[in-house]
Amino acid sequence: MLLSLTLYQFALIDEHELSFAEGFNVITGETGAGKSLLLDAMALCAGARADSAMVRHGAAHADIYAQFDVADNPIVAEWFASHERSLEEPEVLIRRQLSSTGRSKAWLNGTPISLAELKSLGALLVNIHSQHAQQALLKPQFVVGWLDEMAKLTPLAAQTASSYQHYQQLKRQADEIISREAQRQDRIELLQNQLADIEPLLAVDYTEVEAEHEELSNIEALMIEASRSLHLLDSDTDEPDVMTLLGQAIKLCDHQIDVSQTFHQASEQLHLAQQQITEVTVLLADYAEQQLPDPERLQELDNLISLGHRLSRKHGLPANDLIAEANVWQQQLEELENEPSSDALAAQIEEAWQTYLELATALNDQRQKAAPAISQQLIEQLQPLALPNARCEFVFTKKSDPSLYNAQGCFDIDLLFSANVGMPMQPLHKIASGGELSRMALVMQVLQVTNSDNNAAKPMLVFDEVDVGISGGTAQVVGELLRTLGQTQQLLAITHQAQVAAQAHQHILVQKHHDQQTQSELIVLVDDAQVNELARMSGGVTITDVTRDHARSLLSDIK
Repeated sequence: MLLSLTLYQFALIDEHELSFAEGFNVITGETGAGKSLLLDAMALCAGARADSAMVRHGAAHADIYAQFDVADNPIVAEWFASHERSLEEPEVLIRRQLSSTGRSKAWLNGTPISLAELKSLGALLVNIHSQHAQQALLKPQFVVGWLDEMAKLTPLAAQTASSYQHYQQLKRQADEIISREAQRQDRIELLQNQLADIEPLLAVDYTEVEAEHEELSNIEALMIEASRSLHLLDSDTDEPDVMTLLGQAIKLCDHQIDVSQTFHQASEQLHLAQQQITEVTVLLADYAEQQLPDPERLQELDNLISLGHRLSRKHGLPANDLIAEANVWQQQLEELENEPSSDALAAQIEEAWQTYLELATALNDQRQKAAPAISQQLIEQLQPLALPNARCEFVFTKKSDPSLYNAQGCFDIDLLFSANVGMPMQPLHKIASGGELSRMALVMQVLQVTNSDNNAAKPMLVFDEVDVGISGGTAQVVGELLRTLGQTQQLLAITHQAQVAAQAHQHILVQKHHDQQTQSELIVLVDDAQVNELARMSGGVTITDVTRDHARSLLSDIK
């Protein structure tokens, strides 16, 4: 339940803290006094979008604090656990700050919270029924959803909708495949040709091919250079070579190794150099004396290099990058070849359709079975609201063509209504007056709430302009209905009817003051102050002893 609401610089309210009673709270006041501000503030704490116009003129920002008691509320506790937040106290404090620049922030128990998170939590704490609820009655999907909730068919309805969406998804996928089938085949052929074109390059390391081709193309010159290098290192002629000179240096150093450590180290390094040069001479001798390469091998390398150059020009990529690109082509080809064809999806589509039909049929059977009892509940609740001859009935009409079936099923469902004896029942939008729609909306909302299984976890119920189109004795019954509902659930309602307001457990007055800057004030009314407000609501601007007596009689009639 909502414990308190604190407002700072919010619209016409400068600063105010308001506590709420457990049961039925009512808000009254003159037109334009700012009664809807409380509903706006609660909506913001439940995740509604912010509007910079809600910041009081001249202020940089507005702050709203909503404190809720969530003791013994397993649904809220589960929300905290699933969002990895700790709930150490049985109370929740939500803060929403609105900036005059249009930005807003939110905190939950002092920790920042995203708007999406706040919205999901807010739905568990506050359930706001706007004054446009009666307009929703004119939408078939609202009636169907309400029937499902009353009949506890929401899980089956969700399963049916999901199966229909799956069927539609498969159909769209098949249609897309058909529309791009020709393009798909063209792309497959192009990728296959490209991969076949560069297949010889994929079997080799092109960098190594380039290196080998460069060497073999210059092999004779390289062999000559190897011979010349070998001659300089170790020659059979009388000309001095590296090995001869190195041998002389070794002898000189060896004679002095007992005298100087330096000569000892130099001798070791020279011996090592002699060994390395000997290995080099063997390597160069083998290279210089090798046979000329096979002309076919050189031709094979020529062909690979030429292919690399041609494909590089063709695709606008260096040969090495082209080989890497081939991996991308191969992946694209596999994806296209593995994509299900429209024929392959046909069996899945038919299976999905049959699954949907089975669920939709079962759902419709359950709806038709539950509908009479639910329509009777509506009648019983409507008759005391100055509709003694009210009749209601759910009518099921199978859609004329399977192509018209939708996520809600195979049948159109209409809620028919008649308020007068001898008059046929017709859809609400054809015959119901504004007042009748208002009463129907209220009864449906009340039944929806009282039908809920989560008695210990009901959110605060908020009614905006609950009494549109009613007055007199009907308003009295509406007030009694809301008070009875308040015995098991906290609720808040804005009303213009004294008969409704008198039934509240707590009466909140919103009144406007015009000083240097207009502001709205929130006052919890008791005793004579409440009598005076009820008298104003009953008798208009001039309050007389008669209207006060009438107000007292309304309070004394509370059951």
